[in-house]
Amino acid sequence: MIKQIKQQQGLVSDSCTECGSYVDIGAVVEAEDTLLMLSFAGDDALSQAQAMQEIAQQRFADTKAVIIDADNTIELKLDFAFSVEKMIFQLENQL
Repeated sequence: MIKQIKQQQGLVSDSCTECGSYVDIGAVVEAEDTLLMLSFAGDDALSQAQAMQEIAQQRFADTKAVIIDADNTIELKLDFAFSVEKMIFQLENQL
């Protein structure tokens, strides 16, 4: 079997950078992974957190949000209905 695989390797043309990369999506994404925590600092930290909350809730209406003023930072907790929503939000907003 190994000899056959080695013989056939020369026949494979792999020009795709992602081809041959396999991952079990269940190992990367957990259904319960819906909570995203973001921290903001600076004079406009609260307005940044509020803007991010608005973006999240406009995109995914069932998202629950809590803003916490902790010392010199503002924490935004976004709890999405589904883990895929969290992932999409992170990708769209480069988080």
